Order: sequence, then C-alpha cells, then structure tokens
Amino acid sequence: MGDKRDRELGMHRRITRRDFINGVAVTAGAAFMPWHLMASGAEPQQAPGYYPPNLTGMRGSHPGSFEVAHSVRDGTFWGSAGQPTDTGETYDLIVVGGGISGLSSALFFRKLMGEKAKVLVLDNHDDFGGHAKRNEFRVSNSFRLGFGGTFSIESPAPYSKVAKGVIEELGIDVPAYSKYFDGKLYRSQGLRPMMFFDKETFGADKLLWNPMSRGMGDSEDKSRNTPELRKKFVAAAPISGQAKLDFIRLYEEPKDYYPGLTSDEKKAKLARISYADYLTKIAGMHPDIVKIYQTAPHGLFGVGIDAVAAQDAWGLGLPGFAGLNLDPTPGKGMNRDAIPNEEAERYFFHFPDGNASIARLLVRKLIPNAIPGESWTDIVSARANYSRLDQKSNAVRIRLNSTAVQVKHLGDFGSAREVEVSYVQAGKFYKAKAGKVVLACWHVMIPYICKELPEKQREALASAQKVPLLYTNVAIRNWNSFKSVGASSVYAPGCYHGAMNLDLPVSIGGYECAKNPDEPIVVHMEKAACQPGHPARVQHTMGRIELYTTTFETIERNIRDQLARTLAAGGFDPARDITAITVNRWPHGYAYEYNSLWDKFWLEGGVTPCEIARKTYGRIGIANADAGAYAYTDEAINQAWRAVSELTKT
Repeated sequence: MGDKRDRELGMHRRITRRDFINGVAVTAGAAFMPWHLMASGAEPQQAPGYYPPNLTGMRGSHPGSFEVAHSVRDGTFWGSAGQPTDTGETYDLIVVGGGISGLSSALFFRKLMGEKAKVLVLDNHDDFGGHAKRNEFRVSNSFRLGFGGTFSIESPAPYSKVAKGVIEELGIDVPAYSKYFDGKLYRSQGLRPMMFFDKETFGADKLLWNPMSRGMGDSEDKSRNTPELRKKFVAAAPISGQAKLDFIRLYEEPKDYYPGLTSDEKKAKLARISYADYLTKIAGMHPDIVKIYQTAPHGLFGVGIDAVAAQDAWGLGLPGFAGLNLDPTPGKGMNRDAIPNEEAERYFFHFPDGNASIARLLVRKLIPNAIPGESWTDIVSARANYSRLDQKSNAVRIRLNSTAVQVKHLGDFGSAREVEVSYVQAGKFYKAKAGKVVLACWHVMIPYICKELPEKQREALASAQKVPLLYTNVAIRNWNSFKSVGASSVYAPGCYHGAMNLDLPVSIGGYECAKNPDEPIVVHMEKAACQPGHPARVQHTMGRIELYTTTFETIERNIRDQLARTLAAGGFDPARDITAITVNRWPHGYAYEYNSLWDKFWLEGGVTPCEIARKTYGRIGIANADAGAYAYTDEAINQAWRAVSELTKT
C-alpha cells in the first residue's frame, strides 16, 4: 500500500530534488561535500559552475554546513584536528558569520575605519546571507525565485535610524512597494485565503474559507471576517456541535472573564496564562477551538498557542478579548511582535527572493565586481560570481564553507593586539589573524569557539536558543488547481506544514512573477518544528533534533501528500505537477524572543540575557539578531552597528 501511495504522490518521478555542485550529488548523510572532486587546490567556491542559489533538495543548514560545529560542541573535534595551517593572512577585522548582521558589520567597519581596512568574512554555509537565502527555479522556459528564509523588510517596531540608513544607502525605495506588488492579482482570479482541516486532526479532509485574521499571503484581511461568513464556515467545519456554538460565541458574545479587575490587572493575568488555557479554562471553549488556533502564532514564535501568552494573543488580534475592555496600551511582558505600530506596518517591502536581495546588495557594496549591475532593482535578476568573493585583491573577502572552531586573543585580552581565528574549510584546518573580530554567528555556538569569555557571558550566550523552522519552496507547472479551489493561501493547523501560499506577485528589475494560472509558480510552505505541551525552550530543542534527524525523503512525502489532499478538488496531481522541491531547513532559525510565560525577567524587569551575552570582550565584539533577542533584519543591522561601534572605540 505504501509503495502504491508513493507512486501516486510521484515519489518515483525524476524532479530537481537533490543538491548538485559541479555535477556531484550531495546526499543528506554526507559529513562533507565531495570537495576532492572539485578543482584541485582551489577553494570550493572557485570551482567552475559553483552557484548555490540553484541548488534544490535539502538547503538552509545543508549537509556539510553543521557537522564540524557539532563535533566542536560534542568535544570530538580537537582529538583529531591537529595543528591548523597558518594562512599568513592578517586582517583589520574578521567577521564570523556571513548573514546580514555579518555583512553589515563589514560595511560599518569600513565606514568607520576607512576604505583601506581589510576584512575577512567567514561563513559555514555554501552561500552568503545567513537566513536570507535565495532559491532559484527554472520550469520550462520560466525563471522563478523563492525566499528560503528572511521574508521581507518588516518589523513590528519602526526601523531604527541606523537600520533605515542601511536600507536607504543600498538604494531600496521601500515606499515604492506598491509599484512592484500586484495586490489584486489573486483576488481578480477569485482566489482567497482558505483553511484545510485534515482527517487525522479533525476527522475529515475539508478545505474551507479561512475566517482568521492571521495566516499567510494576503490572509490578513479582517474585512472578510463577517458574521454571515463565520456562520457559513462553522456550518461546514468538521468540528463538534459544541465547538460550532463556541466559535460563534468567541466572536459575537463578548464577555468579561475578569469582572472587577482593572485593565492592567487583567493584562497581568493574561501575561501569565497561555492562550490555549485562556480559551478552555477561562472562556470555556471546546478543545476543537484550540485545535483551530493552535498553529496561528507559528510564523512569529515557532510555537503554538499552548506556549504563547494570552496577552500576546490579544495584541495579535486573536478572538476572545472583546468583553475585557482592555485599554490599547501594551501590558508588561508583551512580546514586541504583539504590539501594533502603524509606522512599522507601513514600512514593508518583499523582494521575490526575500531579504536575500539585501544580502546581495551588501555584497555588491563590499565587493563590487562580484555581482553585476548598478541599481537596487537589477539586483533581483543579477547572477553573482562566487569566484570573485575571496580574491587577494579584494579589500573585503568572503570565504564560504568555512566553520570557525576557535577564536582567541593572542595574549591577555586586555593588552593583546591581535585575535586568532581558526576555521575548517572543506575538511582542512586553517588559521588567520585580525586586529579585531565580530562574532555575528549564532550565539549558542560562541561559548564553544570562544572559551576565554567570562562564564556568566557564556551562560547568557548559551541561553539564546534558536527557533527551528522549515521554509519549503515547491515549484509547480501551473496554479490552475489553486484557482479551481479558490485558494491563494491555506492555513492548515493539523498538517506537516502549517501554512502555504502562492508566491507573492512581485515583478521588479526584469523579473516577472506568474500572472496567469497556466504559468509555473512557486508555492511557499512553512513548518514550525515544535512539540506542544512543553515550555518553549524545550519545544525548540526537541524541534531542532527532529529537523536534523528527519530525512529529505520523509519531508518530500509529507509535502506531496499535503498538496494532493488540500488541492484534491482542484485536480492537483503531485506526480505530474511538481517540478522541483527545495527544503530550507533551519534547526537554528529565528532568534529566540522573550516570552512572559517562560522568561520571568521579561515580565518582571531586570537585565536580559542578551544584554549580558553581547558585551564586547577585548578585541572581540558580538552581533547577530540574537544579541537583541529580536528575530528581524533591522535588529541584525542594529547589533552589527553596536558591535562595530564598541570595537572601534577601543
């Protein structure tokens, strides 16, 4: 039966689903990529045809990017590492981490120290950008882009002067977004946000209109949530009779569940109870209501409503609070994502490859001959030349496939004049020196590679955690099946991927989005790897293990099955219609944001761990969005500026 179902799903079909560099396959179990088959004696990125954006299969933290770091963490690396080869290189700055925070650090350093400053950027992945990852697809004669991580220029709080200054320096005209985004395209085709009930969770497979104000794509259209449509929704939803009544009551019968308390007192209670418990224990909702809303906050926090405070759910506009008569000001312990801000909401721009375009603009600024073009719009269609990233003639060099394993001052940190950075590239061990170092990498790794840091700081760094995620892109031959069922996006609270949507229709810089249902398109799917019923940090740890141990084959099977069942009425055939799959696996995904349910200091006040973690130590500065416990691009830029500013004052 399993083999038959696999054939129906198209598991046997030859599609673009595996990683290839220079004609050599990279399998999910490989400890290292087969560099010996590359150009002899050259860096991997110097090999002919080296171009990571067009790789498919398992991407994100791909095979070959994490094994060395794990061996350092596990204490097995140094037993067989031997002595590193001295490259003889000395830089003014070495940056560990080639994401937006690391690239911004290089930009800021050269601004402060002059254009003659020499900078080396090391990154363990085969591409720059960190979570801002570009996925390219070619389907028939069409070229399609997808975002493999950081989605857009957006933040729940206004961009700082520093972060906005970088966006403007790169030339990006954020207010011009409406010129490039066709916001009416899908609605003109009769498409709207939908919700999929799966039989394993709700007893039947059913695709219905989505009454929620949050989801994916253009589903944040609150005008759709009318009493008439809600009644139509619950009449068809495969939930219990009591749950149907409760759903209507949740929206249309506001009740004060905390009578006699002030607004602040109510918020204090909401900050200490999960939204799931609020719905069932306070509002008396049927458990089916929890199932419907369970994954609503996945895209923000990587956990469900069992691990998100009711106060945050109120801030996010989820139902059940109308009768409390809360004043609109934020309560103590509210997450920044849950605090509305009109200025921040207007500052939005999505490139077809997400914020990979920002990373590419930064690289063009640092190494002009690496990416052709002159404008912020032509960056979208430009093809990067990776062989030019690490040339001796460059003032800034970007060295990929290079995992830092040790960072230490050469001498006492208070008087040392240099820092030594040891790293592994393609299975070989090297070291280089710099006057200063910025660690713009994941904070959880820093205690293992920089052991001279004070114990209290190392503990704070280790507490950062990361939110594990899958950002999956599926290229399909056309989107007629979506049109047939009337879906532009699908919220699926019980499925492997909790949400999916047709690619946002953005045409810019010579790139054209799919405008006709007969054309190929990219379907973006998201999964938060969490385990409901546990504290948030425990869920993230469990989810990280899940992502590292799940095979690409298993993920692919889930993708195909979910698309087939969701779009069954539209005639979608996964064996016929899927042409390529890229799974951007991020076991270390979003920066962990503090939560009033689990982080006492966030609710009651006091110094936060990220403030302790990011302290400059001698000639070593610390950046990354982790340093602000805020999972947004502007924070990655802010922390780069702070780290470099502190370093250059010493």
